[in-house]
Amino acid sequence: MGQNLILNMNDHGFVVCAFNRTVSKVDDFLANEAKGTKVVGAHSLEEMVSKLKKPRRIILLVKAGQAVDDFIDKLRRCRDLKAKGILFVGSGVSGGEEGARYGPSLMPGGDKEAWPHIKTIFQGIAAKVGTGEPCCDWVGDEGAGHFVKMVHNGIEYGDMQLICEAYHLMKDVLGMGHDEMAKAFEEWNKTELDSFLIEITANILKFQDSDGKHLLPQIRDSAGQKGTGKWTAISALEYGVPVTLIGEAVFARCLSSLKDERIQASKKLKGPQKIQFEGDKKAFLEDIRKALYASKIISYAQGFMLLRQAATEFGWTLNYGGIALMWRGGCIIRSVFLGKIKDAFGRNPQLQNLLLDDFFKSAVENCQGSWRRAVSTGVQAGIPMPCFTTALSFYDGYRHEMLPANLIQAQRDYFGAHTYELLAKPGQFIHTNWTGHGGSVSSSSYNA
Repeated sequence: MGQNLILNMNDHGFVVCAFNRTVSKVDDFLANEAKGTKVVGAHSLEEMVSKLKKPRRIILLVKAGQAVDDFIDKLRRCRDLKAKGILFVGSGVSGGEEGARYGPSLMPGGDKEAWPHIKTIFQGIAAKVGTGEPCCDWVGDEGAGHFVKMVHNGIEYGDMQLICEAYHLMKDVLGMGHDEMAKAFEEWNKTELDSFLIEITANILKFQDSDGKHLLPQIRDSAGQKGTGKWTAISALEYGVPVTLIGEAVFARCLSSLKDERIQASKKLKGPQKIQFEGDKKAFLEDIRKALYASKIISYAQGFMLLRQAATEFGWTLNYGGIALMWRGGCIIRSVFLGKIKDAFGRNPQLQNLLLDDFFKSAVENCQGSWRRAVSTGVQAGIPMPCFTTALSFYDGYRHEMLPANLIQAQRDYFGAHTYELLAKPGQFIHTNWTGHGGSVSSSSYNA
């Protein structure tokens, strides 16, 4: 990715000095990919620094994982470096190798004083949408850029799993072949679902190996992960935000990786009897499409709920419409749909939840019948749909004025004297002696 970013900057008229700890890589890069460009090389940090004009702009690409964890935590980093006259920016980058080369989505955050010095470079190399708007803007203080990138990756996990569940229903309920499914995804890509992931899914479904056989059914169904979806789910738990769809998408990958166990279980655990689908295939295919669209709306609503909570926790001021625009192009979740999210926050920057925006409210209402049919048909057929179902459960939970959590509060007070509030007297905590011999002292330390 580093080499592609350098070449991208070179294309936009910026002279770049390249350095790598493995010095031979610098020479190889200059002799091959960077040959004939204005890129210059350095063989030591001292040489690199001496070649940069002030204020020196240094972009450091560090592999995700342990190397990042070993760095100082982001809050301290900004403050420690500022004391030394260094303005620190942590930026999320998305779009893979092609994005890095021809236009990624960039999500910078950190010391805002640095932004004027790097804005031209970042927005110059970023992907462009619409009338040339760059998919890059200042996100916020401290680690805001990396947090937004993490949520992006979590949403990516959700989008991918939702597409897999649609594929599963097409294949095992409707009995569709790969070319037929590819055509369906191509058609879907002309609708509200127009996106990079739907586009590549159509290409994957019709791809054939050198023997003329479809490649997809030959691929082992054990999904890998690098951890960014997991980090989003952990953050959701930490801040008490019900980002249920991303959580289920992570668990679906975990379950898929138990391939050997599932092979054994498939021989012993029975599901419903397989029956031929006797309904209207075309109508049910449209039900699946609408279930996918509605579930996707829920996932993004949950993702933005997490961003809103993080902003409260860290005192960040986040531009939610701007974030949607940053994701509109260049990145893996790029889609027309994100333009609608930008519009929603444009109409109301203080929007509490995407579901409360008129556009998304009516979109979900329009999909609701199809969504419920797709889920109930899949359940009757024994098809696992963790993300379709959790999205629908969240929607139903969110729209209920009353949930059965009053019983949870009563149970907690019964066994642990944790107290409860009455609907008529919020803010006043009461303990009841439920058994007549438990006493009336409420708990102050034990929490269940």
